[in-house]
Amino acid sequence: MLAKGSEPWLFTAASVTALFTILSRAMNSSPLHHAAYIGVALTLFMVVFFRDPERKVEVSDAYMISPADGTVIDIRDRKICIFMFFQNVHVNRAPISGKIREITYKKGGYLPAYRKDSERNERNEFIIHSKYGDVSVTQIAGTIARRIVSYSRVNDIIEQGQRIGMIRFGSRVDVTIPHDFDITVRKGERVLAGKTVIATIKNDRDF
Repeated sequence: MLAKGSEPWLFTAASVTALFTILSRAMNSSPLHHAAYIGVALTLFMVVFFRDPERKVEVSDAYMISPADGTVIDIRDRKICIFMFFQNVHVNRAPISGKIREITYKKGGYLPAYRKDSERNERNEFIIHSKYGDVSVTQIAGTIARRIVSYSRVNDIIEQGQRIGMIRFGSRVDVTIPHDFDITVRKGERVLAGKTVIATIKNDRDF
């Protein structure tokens, strides 16, 4: 399965590749042959990058799950920062069930997403109102193609693990953890969106 909104990128890459392939065969040109090979490689890269595999999400109030694939690069002030490399799936998911109370988009700079001062970059923040209070999920764009795509709208009721958006070509996702939960991941740990438990409900919480 491919990510929602990836069609124009894939169509452009495939069309350019087809054009160079036709021209290289018609003109028997070595540079055009090389361009066609590059086009094929680029198209395959796009398919891999925009993949969006189905994942069986076990919904539970007892824990929060990762909103992104990637590596935990920082944990501070009850905020977990996850950096997504090129090879990671870039579709983001809801870490907890609730209602989207607010979505705030801000334009910004081109700093690498793994840097702390990348908070000045283009970003999109979801405020999810859950039974434990508000949870912030912030998508932060990186240095290359700054384009954040939102799949959700204000007042949408979302279920844990539901797709909420994606970031193209290198990026980071920050998520805040309510005080009802204990953080269970560590800096440097790899996580999967919709699968990896990043926080569990405290023992003294009564269901």
